[in-house]
Amino acid sequence: MLLEYDDARSGSFEPLRDVPEDKFVVLGLVTTKRPVLESMDLLTKRVAQAGRYVSMERLGLSPQCGFASSIIGNRISFDDQRNKLELVVKTARALWG
Repeated sequence: MLLEYDDARSGSFEPLRDVPEDKFVVLGLVTTKRPVLESMDLLTKRVAQAGRYVSMERLGLSPQCGFASSIIGNRISFDDQRNKLELVVKTARALWG
């Protein structure tokens, strides 16, 4: 299951405690709405927070949605999109090898 957690409106990770043991959770922590690049440190901390409720082996990381999540798209350049995707890969490798 993919869950969007890219802003404060998304709430806490506490509801993850109710995820069945046979489910894998992909955390959409990287926003596709704005070009500002998240830090790897922030993403690592957020995944660790989620890891209190779901084991790290059952967690993944991704952008929170597609980069054109509305009919008019989002004001985010191709380079910004690439940087965000590269950050996801770099962070995932650091967390899961």
